[in-house]
Amino acid sequence: MATILITGSNGQLGNEIKSLSTNYPDYNFIFTDVEELNITDYQQIDQFFKINNIQFIINCAAYTAVDKAEQESDLARYINANAVRYLSQIAKKNHAFMIHISTDYVFDGKNHKPYTEKDLICPTSAYGKTKAEGENEVRNHAEKGIIIRTSWLYSSFGHNFIKTILKYGKERGKLNVVFDQIGTPTYAADLAKAILDILPQLTSKTSIETFHYSNEGVSSWYDFAKEIITLSDIDCIINPIRTEDYPLPAPRPYYSVLDKAKIKKEFNIEIPYWKDSLKKCLKLIKE
Repeated sequence: MATILITGSNGQLGNEIKSLSTNYPDYNFIFTDVEELNITDYQQIDQFFKINNIQFIINCAAYTAVDKAEQESDLARYINANAVRYLSQIAKKNHAFMIHISTDYVFDGKNHKPYTEKDLICPTSAYGKTKAEGENEVRNHAEKGIIIRTSWLYSSFGHNFIKTILKYGKERGKLNVVFDQIGTPTYAADLAKAILDILPQLTSKTSIETFHYSNEGVSSWYDFAKEIITLSDIDCIINPIRTEDYPLPAPRPYYSVLDKAKIKKEFNIEIPYWKDSLKKCLKLIKE
């Protein structure tokens, strides 16, 4: 029975993996967050591996406060890059397989077609830069593994765009949401299932590869908000605005749609349409 270490298990993706774990009885899951395992402490990770016979790491831990990262870039780098180096080094030392979660924010958003894994990265925010550094730590220090870039992650767990729209949609009669940033919302439960489903096919890999995963389809944040309000039957007007009318500390990619052809072909997986997955998540939030 293979043992899988999940870091950042109190986050959206970690919680979704935890929810699905009972459907995968062939694996022994160890769920950790900073209280159980401080991934910025090399010695602590090393000792944890000595105690536990770990074959896979799924690194869901990350500093994800995009705007705060502009002022806290050192802290973001410590979690998004330095800690990833430690995990990768210890994974290599123990011949464990590294699965690292990255982001569409490693791109500058100037593409006119979906980004493939071969496109050059060019992050424009501190968050994006530290996540790009984390990817390189995996490539430079892990023995074998995959990097999965995803986008606009949401879940019934934790804080996210959906819950913000639901909260303010109920409290206010009108919300302003940007319409000129284009990407794809991704239900963390779908990503969690994809990761767990492809695990048996990863054992033959002996290098580091990058894959893209988001739900199918394309949306703006405005379209996303409209769909949330419509499906929730909330009486609130969503007003489309431009990014320049809602300035934030961190720049966002204007276009960050991810091409999923590689992951679908290699692992023979089907990816749900974003509106279908949104319905499932909203149903859970309402329960």
